[in-house]
Amino acid sequence: MSEATTAGPAEGKPLSLWLATAGATDFPQLQGTVEVDVAVIGGGIAGLTAALALKRSGRSVAVLEAGRVGTGVTGHTTGKVTSLHRLAYTALERSHGADAAGIYGKANQAAVEHVARVVAAEDISCGFRRVANYTFAGSEDALPQVRAEAELATRLGLPAAFTADVPLPFPVAGAVRFDDQAQIHAVQYLQGIAARVDGGGSFVFEGTRAVGLQDGPSVRVAAGNGTVLAAEAIVATNVPFGDHGRLGALCPPHRSYIVAAALDAPPLDATFISADEPMRSLLTAQLNGVTYLLTGGGGHPAAEHVDPAPRFASLAAYAHSRFGAGPVAYRWSTQDAMPSDGLPYVGPLNPDNRHAFVITALRKWGLTNGTAAALMLTDLLNGTPNEWAPLFDSNRAPLLPGPAAAGHTTADSTPDGLENSPDDVARQMADLALGDGKVIDAAGTSMACYRDQAGDIHAVSAICTHLGCTVGFNREDRTWDCPCHGSRFTVDGKVIQGPATEDLPPHPAP
Repeated sequence: MSEATTAGPAEGKPLSLWLATAGATDFPQLQGTVEVDVAVIGGGIAGLTAALALKRSGRSVAVLEAGRVGTGVTGHTTGKVTSLHRLAYTALERSHGADAAGIYGKANQAAVEHVARVVAAEDISCGFRRVANYTFAGSEDALPQVRAEAELATRLGLPAAFTADVPLPFPVAGAVRFDDQAQIHAVQYLQGIAARVDGGGSFVFEGTRAVGLQDGPSVRVAAGNGTVLAAEAIVATNVPFGDHGRLGALCPPHRSYIVAAALDAPPLDATFISADEPMRSLLTAQLNGVTYLLTGGGGHPAAEHVDPAPRFASLAAYAHSRFGAGPVAYRWSTQDAMPSDGLPYVGPLNPDNRHAFVITALRKWGLTNGTAAALMLTDLLNGTPNEWAPLFDSNRAPLLPGPAAAGHTTADSTPDGLENSPDDVARQMADLALGDGKVIDAAGTSMACYRDQAGDIHAVSAICTHLGCTVGFNREDRTWDCPCHGSRFTVDGKVIQGPATEDLPPHPAP
C-alpha cells in the first residue's frame, strides 16, 4: 500500500504519547523569596539533569518550570537515548574537523551512560531499555553516506559498525549501527528526577514562569509571584531569554511531527532513522499493554507556514504500509532550536555574564545533548575541568550566520497577502472558520484573530513580545507561533514557550 492511501489526517488524539501516559506532577508555584546556590530555569532534560547533578554534588537548587515538569520540548521527544544522530559525524567533520566530531561523540556517548546510571541509582521507573540504534539507507543512493558515517564513527572510538543486516520488516541497502544505546519514557524519567531534586533545601516549582534575570555579584530571578536569589543561574528553556536575541538568531526554530499507532507485534529491540529523504524516525514502545510504533519526520523551518495535516497523513501511511500499523492513536509536533553550525551552545548566557549560564540548540537530540550539556555546566559551576566544554562554548564565533542573523525582521516574517482597507478587514474577519486563525492588518497594525467554536473572535497583537517579529497561526495546535525565535502563544495571547516572557496584548477587534 502506498503512503498516499492512509486514513484521514486528523485521526488520533492531538497529544504526545508520553504526556498521555505519564500521569501528572503537582509541585507548588513559587511564592515569596527563595535563596539557593543555583537557580535552574526550565524543567526539561537539560535543566533537571543539571539540577540533580548539582544537588548530588552538594549544591542547593531551585527549578522554575512555566508549565509542568517535562511538558515542553522533552515531553514531545521520540525517546531515543543515543549518540548516533543520523549522519552527524560526517557533517561535523566537514565543518569542524575530526577532533570536534570525536568530542561531540564522546560527550553524547557519556550522556547515554549517565542516563543509565541515573535510572539505576535513583530507581526511576521510565521504561529504560538497552537497544541498538540504526541510521539506515533505504536506497543504494544513500548507501555511501551510511558507509562513511560508520567508518568515521568507528575511527572516533564510538560503538559503531556498518551492517547489511537491519531488523526492519522491509528491505534496506544497509545501515550504520550503534550498539548498547537506549530508549526511555522521557516524561517519566524527568518526573523521577524532579521528585529527587525537590526537598532537603532544594525546590521544584511548577506554573512559575521566569520573566527576569539580573546578573551581578549574585543572580536575581523574577518569576511568578516570587524571586529566587542564587549564586548562579542556568537558563535551559529550549530558546533562552535574557540574551538579547543573540542565540535565537544563531539557532532558528525547526518543527517536526510524530504519529503513534498501535502495532500488533512485540516491541523492536532497536530504534531507527533514515539517511534518505524524506527522513523517517522509528521507535516502538510498550505502554499499558499496547505496543506503539512512533514514526517521525516531515520537519521544516518554523518560519515556513505549513499545513501539518498532509505531514501527519504521510507519516501514518508510512507506518501502515511498512509495518502494518493500525490507526493513529496520538499525533503531535515539536519545535527545536537548531544551531547553524551544528553544535549546541553551553556556557555563559552573554559574553559579559559571570553567574548566568545557558543551554540551548540541542539539534533535536536533546536526551543526550541536553544531558551532556548539563554535565558540562555542573562541572563549570563546581570548578571542575571538562574536556568537552570548549567545543560547545556559548561565546564561540558563529561558523555560519543563522537566518535571523541574516536579517529576519518583522517585515520578512509577516505572512503574505495582508490587506488593510476597512472592507477587506471586515471580509477577512467574516471568512474566518470556526477554530481557525489569521493575521490581519487593520489600520496599519497587525492583529492575530482567532474564531473559537462558539463563533467569537479573539484578537491580540500579532507582534511577538520578544523581538517584534510577526506571529503565524498554527492550525494543528491552535497557537500563535513566532517564526523568528520560536516563541509560542495561546489564541488569547498567553505565553506558552519562550524566549518571550510577556503575553501578546489584546487588540480591539473591528
